[in-house]
Amino acid sequence: MASPPAPELKLTPDDVRLITLHAQGLIGTQARRGGVTAMLRRLGGVQLDTISVLARSHELVAYARLGAIPRSSIERAYWHPRTAGAFEYWSHAACVLPVEEWPYYSFRRRAFRLKGKRWHQSHEAVCAEVLAKLRSEGPLNATQLGGAKNGGVWWDWSDTKIAVEWLLDTGEVICARRTGWRRIYDLPERVLPADLLNADLSDADCLIHLTAVTARALGVVTKADLSDYQRLTNFGSGRNPAGLSADDAAVAAGLIPVAIENRTGPAAAAWADPRAVAALTAADARPALAGRHRVSLLSPFDSLIWDRKRTKRVFGFDHSLEAYVPRRKRVHGYFTMPLLAGGKLVGRVDPARDGQTLIARQLTLDTPRAAEPMARALQSAAQWVGCTNVRLERVEPAGLESRLRSALAATEGGPAI
Repeated sequence: MASPPAPELKLTPDDVRLITLHAQGLIGTQARRGGVTAMLRRLGGVQLDTISVLARSHELVAYARLGAIPRSSIERAYWHPRTAGAFEYWSHAACVLPVEEWPYYSFRRRAFRLKGKRWHQSHEAVCAEVLAKLRSEGPLNATQLGGAKNGGVWWDWSDTKIAVEWLLDTGEVICARRTGWRRIYDLPERVLPADLLNADLSDADCLIHLTAVTARALGVVTKADLSDYQRLTNFGSGRNPAGLSADDAAVAAGLIPVAIENRTGPAAAAWADPRAVAALTAADARPALAGRHRVSLLSPFDSLIWDRKRTKRVFGFDHSLEAYVPRRKRVHGYFTMPLLAGGKLVGRVDPARDGQTLIARQLTLDTPRAAEPMARALQSAAQWVGCTNVRLERVEPAGLESRLRSALAATEGGPAI
């Protein structure tokens, strides 16, 4: 396609922000229906990460949208012990994905096979041994398969670990369950229903479907958004095995071309999910889009903010994960969690735990009005993870510390220490 079709609708930046929050399940009560399973389908995927401060990121994503549901219920929804409702694979990053999405990642499995390796070179003999052991002994973790490490640094994988992860990449092995944060590897034919296992989709089929998933999850998307959400290589240009550009896929997925107003320049071309447009243009749309907003701390790996450029564009908020930045170079802290309140990002905190105390090691308020919602978010998060106190360390601006302490004292749970 030489150029995208003319826009059918012009959206303001506020329209885009509200549509995004609604699509992400962060406005209104309707988004809570169906619990974690429905939330996972809405988002298309939830990123996984090994870091655990208050809780692991996949738990925090559910907490931000669904409230203080038991962490065990979140785990069970992702990794049901009997019937697989999700599986793990590469999407935006390592993600847990709805099980019905399995066929639509066949394009990526084929790409891995064509490349022949990921980071390590796997050995055919070891892969065959892993598959034989899974066939004969059933689902196993890496230790049960023969060990995950060679004894060196954490990335020094054993040949067995290299083999099973490669088999996961190529789809000969699946992970649909974890126990104690350990992946349980199994054979797809023992986990997936026949219609998912036997689906034969082209690369184009996959890219068109994932375009629709991304638009549903974000509401309004630019070409860059369509590439980033699922990390689709060469999607903007169309130089991929399917020969399909983001605009081609958007048309095929039934998205609506829109223009996003820009106060300082020309309008930006974008695409919108038809349901988002229908909600926006309905007679009662504004009350629905302006429904009750969540007040919550967000994981830095939350899909609302995992694209830093989009976060700046939509929310005017600079955010980056500093966990892998040397301590002396960090600006806001190790695991900085943005504060969502009133449909905007208005502050951030680097939390930690010490026994039953939630510690706000470094906390920034972008406006004095953010003190009360920050207090509510801290107390709520503390109670969810079993803490009885909140301790403030460094607050910026320092002049707002007394206001924040007063707000903490006024919330259920008592004063900060």
